[in-house]
Amino acid sequence: MHSTMKFLVLSFSFTLFLYYTPCAQVRTLEFFIQQAKENSPLLKDYKNQIRSNRLDSQILRATFKTQVNFISSNSYAPVIKGYGYDGAITNGANITALVQANRNFYTAGNVAMQYRTIGLQNLALGDTIRLSEKDLSRTVIDQYITTYGDMVMVDFNKEIYELLKKEEVVLKKLTQASVYKQTDYLSFYVTMQQQALTLSQAKIQYNSDFLTLNYLSGYVDTAIYRVQEPTLNDAMQNDFFNSVFYRQFTTDSLRLATERALINYSYKPRIGAYTDAGYNSTLVYTPYKNFGFSFGVSVAIPIYDGRQKALKFKKIDIAEETRLIRKNFFVSQYQQQIAQLKLELQATDELVASIQQQIKFANALITANGKLLETGDIRVTDYVLALNNYLAARNLLNQNFINRLRIVNQINYWNR
Repeated sequence: MHSTMKFLVLSFSFTLFLYYTPCAQVRTLEFFIQQAKENSPLLKDYKNQIRSNRLDSQILRATFKTQVNFISSNSYAPVIKGYGYDGAITNGANITALVQANRNFYTAGNVAMQYRTIGLQNLALGDTIRLSEKDLSRTVIDQYITTYGDMVMVDFNKEIYELLKKEEVVLKKLTQASVYKQTDYLSFYVTMQQQALTLSQAKIQYNSDFLTLNYLSGYVDTAIYRVQEPTLNDAMQNDFFNSVFYRQFTTDSLRLATERALINYSYKPRIGAYTDAGYNSTLVYTPYKNFGFSFGVSVAIPIYDGRQKALKFKKIDIAEETRLIRKNFFVSQYQQQIAQLKLELQATDELVASIQQQIKFANALITANGKLLETGDIRVTDYVLALNNYLAARNLLNQNFINRLRIVNQINYWNR
């Protein structure tokens, strides 16, 4: 019965090792970031909006040119047995076929403000694209860090499992030679099998997180590869007031100023000119001579609109007040966030240094106990205890190493 269980457990573990072993090919962080940017529908949408705004600029330019239209209006009002519309009003019939050209005249400042509106829209979209790329990169990097941490744990658990397999061969011989009790060997064997299951679970987790990384990058592939260690250098704090985070508030300020200028221009006198040529006749007198042309000038001067101008300016003032509140709050939050992340990074570095020192002693103890185990001069329980302490220290180191990479990722997000 014991031999059967041993065979089943080993077979189960071996099957998991085969199924969850990643390919030798290595994927890099840059690969996933590039894939995410290329496949993101949101980024493509923003870029298409910029393309659309360029067309709006051309459309605006076209509206400043002379507009030419063909106009035709034809009517007939019959009078039957004395009943019908008054001929003095309808002229009986009216036929119009004209080609009309008209053009509105704008000041250079007004035209510039309208073009500037479109330019600011493109500028805002450009900032939005850069912010979206930063958000996307941060998400992908965070998942990549998680996946890399999984791979480190797979490698470490495999290393421990191989060590236990090596020691198991020696321990089995010593047990057969009655140096160790059968119960000692079984206790060690259970520990080795537990490590085999831990390794299998680590590989399952790695597979899951690697495929999630593919999903976030929009990359369709179910093959599992190893990942390269992420090289995240701590970014030096840049000039925040020239960053994309702050620039969005500057763009909003320019947009509000442009809206105010356009309101002012809309209340200035407007001048237009038109001309037409064609046929316009009632068909009563010499209709064959009713070909001609006309031209004129239109002038519109705003006098009173119920104080709409003042109310529009008031709305802009409220929007500017809101912008300042958001800007000041964001700046203070940014400064607090950076200070907090730097403190966390410093504390993590100090903890990692302490854990590494502890691992050196635990590793030395494992090596020494391994030699004693091979000569039968140590209890198996003491060896397993030392091994568990080493495992705990290595797991803690991995957790803090991954946490450090995440903190650096956050700092780089705000400082680049």
